[in-house]
Amino acid sequence: MLVWPAVAFAEPTAEAIAVNVDQAKLVRLPTRVATIVVGNPLIADVTLQTGGIVVVTGKGYGATNFIAMDRSGEVLVDRIIQVEGPTDQLVTIYRGVDRESYSCMPICQRRVTLGDGESYFKSTIDQAGSLSGQASGSASAAAKPTN
Repeated sequence: MLVWPAVAFAEPTAEAIAVNVDQAKLVRLPTRVATIVVGNPLIADVTLQTGGIVVVTGKGYGATNFIAMDRSGEVLVDRIIQVEGPTDQLVTIYRGVDRESYSCMPICQRRVTLGDGESYFKSTIDQAGSLSGQASGSASAAAKPTN
């Protein structure tokens, strides 16, 4: 005699959510969703918003899933998330085994892409962080009242 567990699980739907790495997509779920579980948070992040809206953000290449449950633990949704590469005009340069990526729309600029060489990746991230810090500092200074 075969006994099935009393718990009902939602079947994954055939419709995968496709999102590009470093981009976000809004997905509407049932409004009673209370908990989200992501299979591999290194591939995608899923953030629950009010009204049953989730923000799916591609973080790394590949596929994972997310499960949405209500307050009683009932599985409402089990969906696959497919994270794909960038869609802009990407130029990849190889220097031996090191890789550099550039977004060329219309002028080529450095673009941080997973898989780039470590020194290129780090220097690009450092420059972006420095620029962001400078912009934040300028905005804070401009917002302070002068006497």
